[in-house]
Amino acid sequence: MNFEFTEEQVMLRNSVARFVENHYGMEKRRALVDSDTGFSAGNWQTFAELGWLAVPFVEEVGGYGGNPVDLMVLMEELGKGLVVEPYLATVLLFGGLVQARGSSAQQTELLGRVMAGELQGAFAFLERQSRFEMEQISTRASRRGRDWVVDGEKTVVFNGASAEQFLVSARGEESAGIGLFLVAAGADGVSRTSYRLMDGQRVANIRLDGAPATPLGDGGDALPAVEQVVATATLAQCAQAMGIMQFLQDTTVEYARTRQQFGVPIGSFQALQHRLVETFICCEQTRSLLYRAVCSAQQQFRQSSPQPSLQQQRDLHALKALVARHGQRVGAEAIQIHGGIGMTDELSVGHYVKCLMMINTCFGNGDYHQEKFNQLSYGAEVAA
Repeated sequence: MNFEFTEEQVMLRNSVARFVENHYGMEKRRALVDSDTGFSAGNWQTFAELGWLAVPFVEEVGGYGGNPVDLMVLMEELGKGLVVEPYLATVLLFGGLVQARGSSAQQTELLGRVMAGELQGAFAFLERQSRFEMEQISTRASRRGRDWVVDGEKTVVFNGASAEQFLVSARGEESAGIGLFLVAAGADGVSRTSYRLMDGQRVANIRLDGAPATPLGDGGDALPAVEQVVATATLAQCAQAMGIMQFLQDTTVEYARTRQQFGVPIGSFQALQHRLVETFICCEQTRSLLYRAVCSAQQQFRQSSPQPSLQQQRDLHALKALVARHGQRVGAEAIQIHGGIGMTDELSVGHYVKCLMMINTCFGNGDYHQEKFNQLSYGAEVAA
């Protein structure tokens, strides 16, 4: 099988890598994390000018028409740079759902603004009782005359602190299905409490008390579209984790070559060599399974299927479980081999490890995806 990237994908990868190298040092990242918004509006406009915000959208709405391989290339490089701009939240989740469920008018207006870097969006779907199940929703949408209003609370909304538009998942009054509703962040009845997660990214809890809302698309059951978009975002986030793991591996190997102890580099010690080989194997196994999952998603993409296939689901669950297990191993070894400085805020290693830990909790942790994989592969009886 040919795993070579196309010329366009190589150009995309090099473009992101150059941006990270020239404009995204750790000191600049710290300043962005500590800022009011948690990211740079200037960087976001640069993303728009370079065409990165248009990668996953179809050509009919002015997008690049990118496929899962394109997203993998882009997200892996963003992971290597530990980029904090809300690409996952605004482009892949918010924009992906608008493309999947929105009317022609909504797609033209909202996606055009997203690709131009003029609109920040967020997908509000988690609730306190949800755990990792997206259908566990108690938020309600109801009619008041001709209009819709939404009541409920959403937690850990990615980019919720800066979003101008929310896509809120809610149950309608006439059916048990799940609908998606556009809610303006500044509308009456909307309140949000923003805070930072361990890795520095800004999220928010959103309270909706009779907030005016507009159904996305025809207002029918949106759960299948949500599952497909979240699957795409999960795969992209695994590619981001791959970039983080590769950075940690490369940085730790370089440190072992240069750090002197007892007059020799610590990389000459056989015990450390064995541990570095094990983390190298972790990275290679993760990359192999990432390619497998991307190939499954690519096949589904070519078929334009609205639902993930059984093979695609199995590959994605296996990948997410492996990212959790191997990411923990690579991160722990990176900190330990760096010694005491690995725990400090001044060194980049700790920041990368924190990001890996947060990725593990997003869209289901490793145990959750391992159980899902077992159920799909061997049946619910064996998984239990």
